[in-house]
Amino acid sequence: MQVLKYMTQTEHLVQRNDIRNVAIIAHVDHGKTTLVDGLLKQSHIFRENQRVGELIMDTNDQERERGITILAKNTAIIYRGIKINIIDTPGHADFGGEVERVLNMADGCILLIDAVEGPMPQTRFVLQKALELNLQPIVVINKIDRRDARIDQVFEWTQDLFLELATTDAHLNFPVLYAIGRDGVAMYHSNDERRDLEPLFETIINTVPAPVVDTGAPLQMLVAALDYDDYKGKYAIGRIVRGHVTPNTFVVHINRDGVASRQKINLVMTYNGLHRIEVPEALAGDIVALTGIANANIGETIADVDYPEALPTIAITKPTLKMTFSVNTSPFAGREGKSSTSRQLRARLYRELETNVSLRVEDGNTPDEFIVSGRGELHLSVLIETMRREGYEFQVSRPEVITREDENGGLLEPIEHLVIDTRDTFIGVLTETLAARKAQLTNMTNDGSGNVRLEYHIPTRGLIGFRNAFLTLTQGNGAMSSLLIDYEPWLGKIGTTRMGALIASEAGVAMTYGLNNAQQRGDTFIEPGTHVYEGMIVGLNSRPMDMVVNVCKEKQKTNVRSSTSDIAVRLTPPVIMSLEQSLDFINNDELVEVTPQNIRLRKRYLTQHERARARELE
Repeated sequence: MQVLKYMTQTEHLVQRNDIRNVAIIAHVDHGKTTLVDGLLKQSHIFRENQRVGELIMDTNDQERERGITILAKNTAIIYRGIKINIIDTPGHADFGGEVERVLNMADGCILLIDAVEGPMPQTRFVLQKALELNLQPIVVINKIDRRDARIDQVFEWTQDLFLELATTDAHLNFPVLYAIGRDGVAMYHSNDERRDLEPLFETIINTVPAPVVDTGAPLQMLVAALDYDDYKGKYAIGRIVRGHVTPNTFVVHINRDGVASRQKINLVMTYNGLHRIEVPEALAGDIVALTGIANANIGETIADVDYPEALPTIAITKPTLKMTFSVNTSPFAGREGKSSTSRQLRARLYRELETNVSLRVEDGNTPDEFIVSGRGELHLSVLIETMRREGYEFQVSRPEVITREDENGGLLEPIEHLVIDTRDTFIGVLTETLAARKAQLTNMTNDGSGNVRLEYHIPTRGLIGFRNAFLTLTQGNGAMSSLLIDYEPWLGKIGTTRMGALIASEAGVAMTYGLNNAQQRGDTFIEPGTHVYEGMIVGLNSRPMDMVVNVCKEKQKTNVRSSTSDIAVRLTPPVIMSLEQSLDFINNDELVEVTPQNIRLRKRYLTQHERARARELE
């Protein structure tokens, strides 16, 4: 079947005043999902006695645990007879690909900005993507009830951001509302009476343009998201660009390579609140979920059988970090996971590519290794944690940056814009630490109350392992975020600031006596009774070199007794690291062993002899 390269001219355009498509975009933790909660509750889609809780759209376990949105999701509400399709998007820069792939379903966007923090790096990113697609923005300054809110200052910063990013005069004509998302109120002016979200509903209806479409033209739809259940199979989710679709009809599925195949649509579903409902017909402008197209992928086109015309695929920003996933080779391999072979690991990683558009997977140097590239440490760690919970067992290496070459063959590396909010007492230690990581201070603002914002340009590899150090240096009194800005010439070697590791010398069970000896050398990561193996990292040395320790050593029993010898040894509580902290901690010659029950740190070469030989080869 030949795919047509040019779209058929649409002549019978109509405005669908019964529908609005809007995306909610913002920096992480600026209140998007909480605001969606309020919109859902005040649109009366739930029963009066129905308990729905908070963060209704965050249905993923990791989303609720981490307090962030990871996957973009669709919902819909009815207001004054008009259907408002709402797309909730992630705010973390690592999940920017989720934002890029769903924005083309919307005609307008609600840009949320925190009344204290103001525009942050991801605010710039999402707004830039929205303006590139010519979406009509609505600015909502959220959390105005915070004690240190600076509403006027944030409004000025927002205007400056729009002046910098706008490409047409129309982009500068945007309404501004003030909100407290947690309380479900929005106002036209910050000192208005705080009642409900009706001002926001009205602004969406009056500001976001109704879709102008040709419902009589041949069908054309771009797949922007996928979902799956055991009963109906795969859902291809997207917005119908033109034409209409009905159940039990034949269509053409056009993949990224332009190969067309004839498929049958089983069900056509639209959104209503948190549910999908079957409909007899959907028109251009609707956001729909279609079943029956088993091999559909994101960025591919579903078109009319007689007019198989492909839409442009979704362009996604390329990854900046890569890690090596490999089969677990530790002595404990196969004990705790259900899926531990290279075949199972490979199948799972390549299956992830269907829905995770920012991810890249390629085979490594050996059949047991796979190079996985993503947008950041959090992006990759969410994948690792997801696989761990599914029963997979594997090991991962330290994250590395993905470099490029310029036209002259020079090496280029990714540079990020780092923004830090903290107290002014920590400026000295942060400046010293970041200088060693090749960071350059570009701006510093002080609010006069002891709070300071530091802005840096820093290589992405300088950020690897910095989050742990940042929390320690600021004693938890700080927030940091970063965004990729460009590729620049390689800035030279960045030295490691980590001390050496304490390495188990033999396999066995960690004993209190052995751990007490190890704690005289540094901090330990394990408790008594933990099974260890030779080459496993059990602690952090207080000196720069690695040290081998025997944590399995027991106290020798003798016949001699004294009044003090049998007093119980008191150990310092171990440092228990999370998955992200473990990835930050390891060096290039170390690995993180991931199983459904444990996260262990280990040396790449387990025996002391192998490590010595590897050092000689270097």
